[in-house]
Amino acid sequence: MKRKEAPNLSARSSKQPAKKQRTSAKAKAKGKQKQDIVWPEYFQDLLKVFKAINTVLAFVSSRKHLATTFPVVRSSVEGLLKRPLDLAKVAELKALLPDLIKFAYIPRDEMRIHAETQMQRSSGRTSPDFSIPTQAPPSSSQLPGIEEGEHVLILEFAENSKGKKDNSGLGLSLPPAISPAKTKKLIENREERFSRAVNELLAATPADEDPVDLLQAAARDHIPVNPKAKEHPKSFEKTTIPSPEERHSIDEVIREIQEEQWYKNQIVDRRTFEAREARQGKLDEPLSESIQQAFQNARKITSLYSHQAAAINAISRKKHVIVSTSTASGKSVIYQAPLLRLLEEDPSSTAIFVYPTKALAQDQKNALEQLLWSCTSLQHIKVATFDGDTPQERRTDIRETASVIFTNFDMIHASILPHEELWRTFLKNLKLLAVDELHYYADLFGSHVAQVIRRFRRVCAAVGNRRTIFVSCSATITKPAQHMKRLFGIEEVEEITEDGAPSGIKDYLIWDLPYIDDQAPDLGRHSSISEATRLMRFLMKRGIRVILFCKVRKACELTMKTLRVDLSAEGRLDVLAKVMPYRGGYSQEDRRRIEREAFSGNLLGIVATNALELGVDIGVLDAVIMLGFPFGIANFRQQAGRAGRRTRDSLAVLVSDSRPIDEHYVNHPDDLYNKPIDELVVDLNSKVIVEAHLQCAAQEMPLSKDDRVYFGPHLAKLCDTKLIKDNDGWYHTHPKFLPYPARHVSIRGVEEEKYTLVDITRIGERHGVPKILEEIELSRALFEVYEGGVFMHQGLTFIVKEVSHDTKMAKLVRADVNWITSPRDFTNVDATQTWRIKAIPNSPQLTYFGRVDVVTVVFGFYKIRNKQILDTVYIDTPPWERQGSGFWLDVPKNVLALMRSKGLRPAAAIHSACHAWMNHFALATELRTECKAAEKEYKLAESQRKRPARLIFYDASGKSGVSTQGFDHAPEILRKAHDAVESCPCEEGCENCIHSASCREGNSVSSKLGALIVLRGLLNLEVNPASIPDGVEAVAGFDTIVDAGFVRPVDGVEVESV
Repeated sequence: MKRKEAPNLSARSSKQPAKKQRTSAKAKAKGKQKQDIVWPEYFQDLLKVFKAINTVLAFVSSRKHLATTFPVVRSSVEGLLKRPLDLAKVAELKALLPDLIKFAYIPRDEMRIHAETQMQRSSGRTSPDFSIPTQAPPSSSQLPGIEEGEHVLILEFAENSKGKKDNSGLGLSLPPAISPAKTKKLIENREERFSRAVNELLAATPADEDPVDLLQAAARDHIPVNPKAKEHPKSFEKTTIPSPEERHSIDEVIREIQEEQWYKNQIVDRRTFEAREARQGKLDEPLSESIQQAFQNARKITSLYSHQAAAINAISRKKHVIVSTSTASGKSVIYQAPLLRLLEEDPSSTAIFVYPTKALAQDQKNALEQLLWSCTSLQHIKVATFDGDTPQERRTDIRETASVIFTNFDMIHASILPHEELWRTFLKNLKLLAVDELHYYADLFGSHVAQVIRRFRRVCAAVGNRRTIFVSCSATITKPAQHMKRLFGIEEVEEITEDGAPSGIKDYLIWDLPYIDDQAPDLGRHSSISEATRLMRFLMKRGIRVILFCKVRKACELTMKTLRVDLSAEGRLDVLAKVMPYRGGYSQEDRRRIEREAFSGNLLGIVATNALELGVDIGVLDAVIMLGFPFGIANFRQQAGRAGRRTRDSLAVLVSDSRPIDEHYVNHPDDLYNKPIDELVVDLNSKVIVEAHLQCAAQEMPLSKDDRVYFGPHLAKLCDTKLIKDNDGWYHTHPKFLPYPARHVSIRGVEEEKYTLVDITRIGERHGVPKILEEIELSRALFEVYEGGVFMHQGLTFIVKEVSHDTKMAKLVRADVNWITSPRDFTNVDATQTWRIKAIPNSPQLTYFGRVDVVTVVFGFYKIRNKQILDTVYIDTPPWERQGSGFWLDVPKNVLALMRSKGLRPAAAIHSACHAWMNHFALATELRTECKAAEKEYKLAESQRKRPARLIFYDASGKSGVSTQGFDHAPEILRKAHDAVESCPCEEGCENCIHSASCREGNSVSSKLGALIVLRGLLNLEVNPASIPDGVEAVAGFDTIVDAGFVRPVDGVEVESV
């Protein structure tokens, strides 16, 4: 394979050349095929078999209530052939058309046509799955996501029957309902594919070989074997999973992948980053013998990397430090070693270690305890976790006896600072405050944390402690010292970015989705989940330990379900037993158990959301698979960094999704490696955030104007207008926030109500009790928990039987179904009152700020299997209504008229213009807009739900104040958005101009040209109608946009100039 130097990187890169097919029949036959190739009689007979199967499957697959189990198909085919149908014959057809024919065992439950619950099964009711029931032993599975049961043999074509194509843009097909003429055409197309495959085989067969023998030999690998059978033929014998030490190199594994029959040049880009040798560092003041021995015994550390030594030296000089190096570079040592030294020098010293997640805190607490126990002089030191799960009765003891606490900023904000009088001794002796994963603290959350740290520094100074050293660790980010300075409010920070840790050779692959059948592109492409799980299975069988990252929880569950089905069908229950899902929402017990299993090396695979993107130690991983492009370049690099430790080779694979943003990186892979990471944003000027924390700070101890050194220039005015001033000139918390103002300030945004999901499957059985599955936020429950819907938990499916919105509880039962459900919903974002108006320079258009009402309604759901809609169900759920603030810009009427005259869709133009604006707003992650859904915009029937021609944005987290910032800077950002769209070289839009990774509708409704026209119209820039071609974006559907109406202003509102 040829490789070229990657620009700006010490890496090798290559665009993948066309791969030599494993079976060279296609390649050799091209140019040789002739229409008059004479078929041996054997293939004439095989054609009859194919025609019979084709006819039966065309009928069966067009009726969603019929299952394509082999017994059903076989009996009908034998009726047409007037003779028995052997498995071997079907296997020969599979060998000829491996991409077109599916002939395999799947778990019986995956063939369910209706939702049979376990309660129904126990009462004798069965669903019509057309399989022969057998006496199966009870499940012995101990791990989640694994169930042992009987399997059914299915026979079907890859596409079944597409039926009527849905123009919703969802990638779904409506329920099959094809005419006899279309059925006939479908049959003819398949027969043509069969004939072409036979011709290719005959043309490629050497003169001294028999094509029949070749086909029969190839067919032996396609004879399906029931994975639950007690005896398997030799061809089905399981291979032993290699140990981590015995596994093949990543380079060898990639070559093996490229020789697989299913490989179709999915690898469109490969980068190989060379191994890096360790660079050792030296301490100015060596650690004591006991500390050195502790690191050797507990962590097997006998020397320090250069970045570790540099950080420890800086801390010894009383410098504040940030270390920004790669994942798994031993960053925790930089604050653990100084801590041990401080405790040796002064046993009364205290320290606080802050982590973004409880799992990470627990992980690091265990590591420190091992160090302290290995250091004989420090075995008496107590460490403790102090978080929301810490019982009240233990908190006093922790405060009085612990030397080190592991906590988070939520606890510092809501528990430690409000009770600072109880923590004064601890804070007075505080020598070290270490914050891990500093890149986590940005945007709205980071802006709140910055104020919490300022309050913390102020309290420490008040108790006489100005000596605390601040240390932080981060993944590789842009300007780490600047980020730490803004968060902590300090002037001098020692920045250490040169990584001294070793790393093994690492391969990065971009994996594009292949066509289901190269000869029939209209069948579409394989799904990203099927490609990612196939690759994951391949790697795990070869001893490669893999983590597969999913962007959302539902994808995580679907991926686990797919792995469970496919590994069961392959008879690889040994591999399945070593795979677990991991995501937010699971109980603490489940998550800790999965972490233990992973760390101990018992797992081969983990399917996770970004809950594992942070540095929880789950042992050594050899490979990372990303299911679709993550939410940003930083996330991509952080996830990729989870694979590879020290000198072992590793692999990172980005499996593209069907979204436009994924297509961008497939076509421009250099951006993944060379594009700079956006600077992290911390908003120190938000009056809303500053005022909230001034109310908290004044309760901790009264404020004075001198505290501007902590809280900035807005302090004086906010104190005079928002707080209460006493006769001595001190400022106190406003009474409406007392007695505990911290309870009124959620630093993570609005805290949502949660729904409790209860499994009632066993109710009615002996000793059967309901079981709490998980708790989910209201914003998720609305779209995932509705009566009749399928909810997935740890790869298992449940049917929602009842939802109580009053008690916030949903009752679910286990059900083995082979479909999922997707909600049908809409969200209206409406401006209802104007509070401020701002002019746009050199334009008659205006920007408005005021009250925004948001209403979301889930009115039904689709039942979906294999991207095909099985059923459409309507439901009645109460609307989710919320009020907040936002801002908006009305699209000029002449711009609307121009777009309509040119065949441009106003909805697509407005949607794209909104994302273009947000792409240039630093706090865009804290704003939302009204994303346009393809289901509505491209609907063939006219929608009665018309929306105003308005770009509208609102606060994602209640009263965060971010929309105020957006309004204040709207005109200048409007200009930046216009310039970016106008200058972007892409044709239809990309993430640099109009696409957003966070678009809830996947950017499926977009128009770059339309967005540019809207932006120019708002800026009062000339738009030449003659330069716009007619009908350039003509698509089916109706116009869903109407003129924006008047929004009533409050009294006294005047237009503000910029």
